[in-house]
Amino acid sequence: MFSGLVMPLHAQTANDAKQLPATRSELQLSFAPLVKQTSGAVVNVYAAHEVQTRSPFAGDPFFEQFFGGRQFNGPPRVQSSLGSGVIIDPTGIIVTNNHVIRDADMVKVALSDGREFESKVLLKDESTDLAILKIDAGEPLPALALGDSDKVEVGDLVLAIGNPFGVGQTVTSGIVSAQARTRVGISDFDFFIQTDAAINPGNSGGALIGMDGRLIGINTAIFSRSGGSVGIGFAIPANMVRAVVDTAKGGADRFQRPYIGASFQNVTPDVAEGLGMKQPYGALVTNITKGSPAERGGLQVGDVVLTVDDVRIENPDGLGYRLTTAGIGKAVKLGVLSRSTEKTITVSLEKPRADSPDNQLMIQGRNPLSGALVLELTPSSAARLQLPRETEGVAVDKVTRNSPAARIGLRPGDIIRGVNGAEIASIADLSKAMSSDPALWRFDFERGGAIIRQIIR
Repeated sequence: MFSGLVMPLHAQTANDAKQLPATRSELQLSFAPLVKQTSGAVVNVYAAHEVQTRSPFAGDPFFEQFFGGRQFNGPPRVQSSLGSGVIIDPTGIIVTNNHVIRDADMVKVALSDGREFESKVLLKDESTDLAILKIDAGEPLPALALGDSDKVEVGDLVLAIGNPFGVGQTVTSGIVSAQARTRVGISDFDFFIQTDAAINPGNSGGALIGMDGRLIGINTAIFSRSGGSVGIGFAIPANMVRAVVDTAKGGADRFQRPYIGASFQNVTPDVAEGLGMKQPYGALVTNITKGSPAERGGLQVGDVVLTVDDVRIENPDGLGYRLTTAGIGKAVKLGVLSRSTEKTITVSLEKPRADSPDNQLMIQGRNPLSGALVLELTPSSAARLQLPRETEGVAVDKVTRNSPAARIGLRPGDIIRGVNGAEIASIADLSKAMSSDPALWRFDFERGGAIIRQIIR
């Protein structure tokens, strides 16, 4: 039995050299001691969600006229999901994937020794696909220490521990296939460790462990056409996990990324050539918000961010990862290529501006947008609507079913750019434009970076 934190097999220092097996006896070495030391910290997570079943006649005007509008619903049905989790603190703090417990009414945790506990959800974050749970076992639990995922190298041996297909705790081995894998499309956060260790449905939320016995990632998704493992799995790096865990331990129920007030895009080979760069890398600044930390720090449109605290940045996703793991309240040094000159600037990482009820409007009356709830975008609302965090303007938050706005095809996340030729940049602009009663309405919406124009009588 374990008590307290799991210790690594040996004290590994920065000077330790990684070696290939040199003899036949070394090839016969076993992972068993490592598994014994770590597997007790990996748990099964069961999530249940009660769904009300509807009568097939519900909503039918013909049948409702005989029953006075009453609806005859069937008995509630329980939907369940199964995943894995990792105890990262002996007090019972557990990390899993948000998609494992999404919409759950009850979350249970089963330990490796068979004990089960109902858990409390401390924090859920869809953008990183992480959730933090807490159980009270009445005693210290085996836990995995978080490793430094930035020190993980391609080719390092790893173990994946979880509960694939609900068959019970399973251990698979492999190597780190790639680092800093982006554009995976799993979540808003795009910066993953790729591994060929077999990961299957049910492994979500499980542990990716290095040879020092530390947690280097939370297994979250696989690339597969069949639904089974084909040797391409993705894990959320431990440094991102640490940022979310620290937020939960601090008492917050929501994870926020730092705000600097700048938009970025990839540096293409053509852009790199135009800027005199030998290689296309970094994050090209495309927009700076007035009064933002980026503007105060001296960042300008057209600059290329090359490094964060002396760590090279390959693309905007890598920049977002470095800023997020640095954390709100910190100041970072950005290595910048500005007007053919390399320089270093310091930018403070601030808390995003919160949404305000004064910046929201439910559109009503006789007009095509009636039934739409709109808001002025902030970094937090933009992230929630799956828009770039620095997007500005007025966006649709919700659309009432069967409303005029729904009938013209308006969707949450659409940005209203123009009404009858008037540019819309704020709620005040939209209110003024909607106060008229023209015979012909002309709207400009932005959706997925494209402008959609509609004319409605």
